[in-house]
Amino acid sequence: MNTAMLLETRNLHWSYGQQKVLDSINITVKKSCFCGLIGPNGSGKTTLIKNISRILVPQKNSVYIYGKDICQYSSREFSKLVAYVPQNTNVEFEFTAMDVVLMGRSPYLKRFEPESMHDMDIAREAMFLTNTWHLKDKSISKLSGGEKQRVVIARALCQNTEIIILDEPVSHLDLQHQIELMRLLKQLCNEGKKTVIMSIHDLNLASQFCDDIILMNRGKVFDFGNPENIFDAGKIKEVYGIDVMIDKNPVTGKPHVIPFIKMN
Repeated sequence: MNTAMLLETRNLHWSYGQQKVLDSINITVKKSCFCGLIGPNGSGKTTLIKNISRILVPQKNSVYIYGKDICQYSSREFSKLVAYVPQNTNVEFEFTAMDVVLMGRSPYLKRFEPESMHDMDIAREAMFLTNTWHLKDKSISKLSGGEKQRVVIARALCQNTEIIILDEPVSHLDLQHQIELMRLLKQLCNEGKKTVIMSIHDLNLASQFCDDIILMNRGKVFDFGNPENIFDAGKIKEVYGIDVMIDKNPVTGKPHVIPFIKMN
């Protein structure tokens, strides 16, 4: 396998009972790539993310990391490779934000082994990167939805994996924190420290920051490529059912999607 090819799916299928949700998914994600996953509600984005992050265990010989079937990794091995950030960031117990972030170190600790100063340093850096250090002593239950989301992202960074998989991570964030997060993830990819796979509804954020885009529709990959190829008015019309104009962002030169809105 090409060493630049980090993650691959081969003919991946998934069904909930009789309902087929994923149908023959074939994608490749290169090392250090920022890959955006887009598509309308019900297109299979979350189910795909859960399969490649092993929240849902995929069928054998369908998802590979470094050419190895992810079902063959032990739980600890896989947790050192992949960090997952879900849509739902609810934490049931009264942990502090720092406690939650330190949970990212669990794959590196023996049972009942306390965190070392090295672990604490990694957690501190993750919280600084996500602008959550000032929340470290606060109960996670007392934080806003956006603050919880950033703490859970800090936990993923603290896990120190090569791959981070995020399901709609900007949905609870205000505009400032959306941009901060996207810039951080892009920087980590550019520095070769992370490979990011992220589902996102905001097409223009995806266009500005992602290297590759996977466009899904009805459980299948409709198209896969760079933003310039994916953000086409005809493709958006076919998948989303709306008329749009594709312009260029005057600052970045990336495609900018403008929907036609008729006011009655």
